[in-house]
Amino acid sequence: MSQQQQQQQQSRGPPPRYGRGPGGDRPRRPRREAEEEVWIPKTVLGKKVASGEITTLESIIEQGLRVQEEGIVKKLLPDLKTEVVDVGIIQKMTSNGQSTRFKAIVAAGNEDGYLGIGQGKSKQMRIAIEKATSQAYLNINPIKMGCGSWECRCDQKHSVPFRVIGKGGSVTVEIIPAPRGLGLVAGGKIKRLLELAGLKDAWTTAKGSTPTMNSTSKAILDCLRQTFSQG
Repeated sequence: MSQQQQQQQQSRGPPPRYGRGPGGDRPRRPRREAEEEVWIPKTVLGKKVASGEITTLESIIEQGLRVQEEGIVKKLLPDLKTEVVDVGIIQKMTSNGQSTRFKAIVAAGNEDGYLGIGQGKSKQMRIAIEKATSQAYLNINPIKMGCGSWECRCDQKHSVPFRVIGKGGSVTVEIIPAPRGLGLVAGGKIKRLLELAGLKDAWTTAKGSTPTMNSTSKAILDCLRQTFSQG
């Protein structure tokens, strides 16, 4: 390369950079903030909740009414948290070949006396999680908390008020009241579900195929439902 050509290249400056980023020609697009959907009640129960006639979820359950809208739960319990408990793949052989679907189990709770568990299936993982989340909202149940331990006998709501046993499929789960400060004596996923429910101290025992989270989560929800129905 001659000296004249080198001078011409220097006068032109560095070659342009293509692609996204600070030095590229195309600037990055700004992120769109998720827009909150405005809830429009469709059922009679939803209209009563929206108007303020019904203010608690306990009153809905005591009247034997069925919650059919997510907006009802979101309106009455705005501090709910959701967490994916388990995901998996369902493979099935059909006449057209092998069919693959995804399944997801999602838990929803406010860590203060409410827990719901839902399951969803779809060809896409994202849609399966959305279906499970929607089902978890509709399955929200209140939990009666207290101190049923004879070793503690305090007036704080940190454990279950009495021993409860729940079943789900082949799994049987037992929750026993524990004294304050003990913590949750449970496995990883079972412990997380109890934390979402709001329990701080409890002994637990589980029998059956506990790695099957579909049955285990149903057994835990069955246990916690009894605290409200029997308490």
